[in-house]
Amino acid sequence: MNTVDLVVIGGGPAGMAAAIEAYKNGIKDILIIERDNELGGILQQCIHNGFGLHIFGEELTGPEYADRFAKEVGKLGIHFKLKTMVLNISEDKVVTVVNSTDGLLNIKAKAIVLAMGCRERTRGALNIPGLRPAGIYTAGAAQRFVNMEGYLPGKEVVILGSGDIGLIMARRMTLEGAKVKMVCELLPYSGGLTRNIVQCLDDYDIPLKLSHTVVNIHGKERLEGITIAKVDENRKPIKETYEYVSCDTLLLSVGLIPENELSHELGIKMDRVTSGPVVTESMETSVEGVFACGNVVHVHDLVDFVTAESRLAGRCAARYISDNKKVKQEDAIKTIAGEGIRYVVPHLINKELVQDENKLYFRVVDVKKKVNIVLKSKGKVIYSKKRPKVAPGEMESIKITNKILDAMAEGEDLVVMLEKQ
Repeated sequence: MNTVDLVVIGGGPAGMAAAIEAYKNGIKDILIIERDNELGGILQQCIHNGFGLHIFGEELTGPEYADRFAKEVGKLGIHFKLKTMVLNISEDKVVTVVNSTDGLLNIKAKAIVLAMGCRERTRGALNIPGLRPAGIYTAGAAQRFVNMEGYLPGKEVVILGSGDIGLIMARRMTLEGAKVKMVCELLPYSGGLTRNIVQCLDDYDIPLKLSHTVVNIHGKERLEGITIAKVDENRKPIKETYEYVSCDTLLLSVGLIPENELSHELGIKMDRVTSGPVVTESMETSVEGVFACGNVVHVHDLVDFVTAESRLAGRCAARYISDNKKVKQEDAIKTIAGEGIRYVVPHLINKELVQDENKLYFRVVDVKKKVNIVLKSKGKVIYSKKRPKVAPGEMESIKITNKILDAMAEGEDLVVMLEKQ
């Protein structure tokens, strides 16, 4: 059996950032395991710019951003295995992997960082009536076809869902010569960043139909068209609003799900809202010595936030290996999603382990205007910040300052909530 100090599962921006940070904090025996042909993860197909403004102070494309970390991994001599699939993780931190070169391999680790990223929801999760014609893709699959494989999936396109990938693909398909007829969104607000709505839809006169969904798919061999409808306040289609739209391609941008099959099998405690692991301020899961970071914990807006979180996980994994000090998670302060808040990460805070870059990340339930973001401990307001507008598509954060730490009552929950101004 091979033994290493740290195994990082996933060679995307999260995994590489965690491995590099662990290396810089004294852990040299590191192995990154990646199932794709190269390091970089999903960023390899994200050829648009807008990455790196927070981390590097400049605008990079996805491949450029990933390449910065891949080059540093190579420069530091951090080992990695490509085209390698993780089959299982045992409670005593034995990682079972398989590839065409080594066959089946068991690797014993002192600590593990989970950085598997997330996947897209597919048509199967939507229950749209109709046959199974060619021409229906997730937005990410279409992105790979166009940007990496050199194929244009279709000429007349409708996009269901206004997540960031869907918005970006509306622009991308337009630039490649396709006609994007519309973007339909079930909710009364967009799920993407405001900048993407402006740059990808408004700039190209692509209509965004809020409170609309696809209710039928037409075509047998190839998609011929769809029926869309307006939905009521209960998100049920209104029959009087049914409208047929001819198209040969339907792209689905209907949400991302953290990739956590390995986490479930290991018995890690999960958050039902985020579909990711419950983590501490150190990004440690409920299984001692197993850390998680990036989109495997909760879906982020920007890769820069993923990187910051992953560096924290890598540093804390290094500290765990070096100190071998166990932390009693039952003594930690719990963070609670209060009024108007969907979830909060991290879920547990050990005050003595909080570091300078520790933040509370959270998303709101609905679009709200003129609200205060409030932190409460033992019923007392310990932090308040005015916001003109908040939306579910934009992740919010609060830096955990010394002032907030001092005001947090021991043994009491920390509640994040919205209050009207």
